Amino acid sequence: MAHSVVSGRQRPRDKGDKQWGMEGTMSEIIKTAQTADVATIVIDRGDAGNMLTVDLLRDLSAAFRRAAASEAKVIVLHSVGADFCRGRDPQGGKPSPTAVAMRENVIAPILDVYDAIAGAPQPIVCTVQGAALGFGCALATACDITIAAEGARFRLPEMEKDLPPTLAISAMMGRVPRKALTWLVYSMDEIDADTALRLGIVSRVVPAAELGGASDRLVAALAERSRTALAAVKEYLRVAIAMEPRGAADYGASLLAAVLSSAKR
Repeated sequence: MAHSVVSGRQRPRDKGDKQWGMEGTMSEIIKTAQTADVATIVIDRGDAGNMLTVDLLRDLSAAFRRAAASEAKVIVLHSVGADFCRGRDPQGGKPSPTAVAMRENVIAPILDVYDAIAGAPQPIVCTVQGAALGFGCALATACDITIAAEGARFRLPEMEKDLPPTLAISAMMGRVPRKALTWLVYSMDEIDADTALRLGIVSRVVPAAELGGASDRLVAALAERSRTALAAVKEYLRVAIAMEPRGAADYGASLLAAVLSSAKR
């Protein structure tokens, strides 16, 4: 079933949908809803550019993991407001006086979001409007399919503060060519949606007014497919890229055989 996205927020259409603020909600900022086939995650901090604190990163990874454990066929991610996500909010969090504490308190929650996305068996469809900076750029790249509005823009600004964006690189390096990714990191230049499309950061660019509709149509098409087939495609794309060609072909044959044998006759 398709959903309508209005002003960056998904509006459930029928009585079977969970409303915002009920049991589907992870927090006041990371909101979730689910139908039989679609799990939706919304970042609702538009007044702060949807920047995410460490605690919100933990809520986001938990939302992805809960959606992944559900019977949904597809997971949708979007945000409310002018910008998709302007990066990580350094406010809050525990003191981290040592490298071990820094890794546990700051770095691990970021990596856990990327791990939750990669580990979800469902394809994750993301829509991007406005700015996707730093973590926001990496988050958009990490999702399986990302649809961007024509006015969306992407940037990795971390080196302005002499912070090597190695975590963002880890989430992007499987999708963005090395030369292009290196340029993004060192130049710190902002790129537009069409450039992001050419580099593999996004999957499609549409006019801003059509962003919700493009997502709805894709999600509706995916919801018509079997959960097993959708999961097999994501698993193959995740694993086969690291295989030599013959091994990749053999693994593809095994996955296809498993899907065919489990299909309803």
